[in-house]
Amino acid sequence: MTIAVIGTGAMGSGLARLLAAKGIDVAIGHRDPARAAALAEEIGPRATGGGSEAAAKLADTVILAVPFAGVAEALKGLGDLSGKIVVDISNPISPDFKSLTIGHTTSAAEEIQKLVPAAKVVKAWNTIFAQLLPSEARQGRSAPVQVFIAGDDSAAKKKVSELVTATGFEPVESGALVNSRYLEPVGEINIHLGFFLGWGTLAAPAWVKS
Repeated sequence: MTIAVIGTGAMGSGLARLLAAKGIDVAIGHRDPARAAALAEEIGPRATGGGSEAAAKLADTVILAVPFAGVAEALKGLGDLSGKIVVDISNPISPDFKSLTIGHTTSAAEEIQKLVPAAKVVKAWNTIFAQLLPSEARQGRSAPVQVFIAGDDSAAKKKVSELVTATGFEPVESGALVNSRYLEPVGEINIHLGFFLGWGTLAAPAWVKS
């Protein structure tokens, strides 16, 4: 199994490192192939790096690890995504990180699904800071960090849930893709707690069943 990770920022590089550390092959893509290749060389033999379209072709699951503002341009560079799972980890945040740019009547995930209607978009990891991606950052917790998963294709959600479990997180079934309208504000309040209210970047939301 090969997972494509598009983007080499904090979340993209963190997810690529984590997947490789768990024995999962990763194809890293970037509009600048040299940046992806450099990250892959740093990660080691489980990773390859190059152009975004080349990376997407190698995988059935593509993690879109780019800011929402750059999603449309990034998708144009991925080629045909028909039948592929596209994992959206973004939050549509303002430049000052203090508000969402869209919401209530749509979500980043739904807008991405409109751009790639033949793909299976799944929302995941949008409530997690990059600092929580390394396994060692989550050691000593009383329970696994939760990752909320929303999507309209049950098989795609199952595959993403298995990936979440394999990387040491707890998947939380969160319903249809439309529920991303609620998950993205959860990501935004976590940003407020972490950055503006002093909780730090190891903060993460958790839903508790009684």
